[in-house]
Amino acid sequence: MRFFLKCLVFVAVLLVFFRTPPAECGPQQRASYQGEVHVPILLYHRFGPVVSDSMTVTTAVFRSHLDYLRANGFTVIPLRQLVDYYLKKGPPPPAGSVVIVADDGHKSVYTEMLPLVKKYRVPVTLFIYPSAISNAPYAMTWAELREMRKTGLFDVQSHTFWHPNFRKEKNRLTSAEYERFAVMQLRKSKDRLEKELGGRIDMLAWPFGICDGELISRAADAGYISAFTIERRHAAGGDDVMKLPRYLMRNADRGKAFETLLGRPPVRKG
Repeated sequence: MRFFLKCLVFVAVLLVFFRTPPAECGPQQRASYQGEVHVPILLYHRFGPVVSDSMTVTTAVFRSHLDYLRANGFTVIPLRQLVDYYLKKGPPPPAGSVVIVADDGHKSVYTEMLPLVKKYRVPVTLFIYPSAISNAPYAMTWAELREMRKTGLFDVQSHTFWHPNFRKEKNRLTSAEYERFAVMQLRKSKDRLEKELGGRIDMLAWPFGICDGELISRAADAGYISAFTIERRHAAGGDDVMKLPRYLMRNADRGKAFETLLGRPPVRKG
């Protein structure tokens, strides 16, 4: 009987682990939606003709997302427009606003996403960790990133230098070592992206959605004005600009599931 109870506890722990995203930013004080801001940030990683892993969205499904947004009166706005609102530098985004971003810098962002972004003329923000660029076989090159930026449709921002798991590093390193490591990840990424691409690098996607007060403080010291998690909900008016939520898109987010995720369209056409 005791063994059976232990097994039940073990299974319960596993269920909690696999259902909970690996994030340490902590629950936000969610502002109730009062019509001011209610914007989904759609986060993509990889594309292709078939699903190769849990974060692959097929090119056909991504195209269907863009078709649905266009046909139903949604407006894809630049991420910076949303950030400016949080920083009190701009008005609230219009009703029906949606933001599109992509993390990591996978090659398929260039081969599959770029042609569709150019066709539909939607702004996209890429969060890149520079250690992989022109280095890892799965990643884009600096030349490809420059080409994408020249379209005027892509902004490039930071995803730290090599996409570490800050939770594991904090447990592994001494306090002083961890502080140096965190500062390096934040500053080196920013410096390399600015050197290679120019422009303002002042937005950050937390790797694995992991962050805490200490990391947020370090990011602000490094010059970041906003940062993003993978909490699966719309960005709302009272959210913390250093841990704004994003929907991690999977191939299952299509059809009715995608419509439900977005919420009621602002306008129905035809």
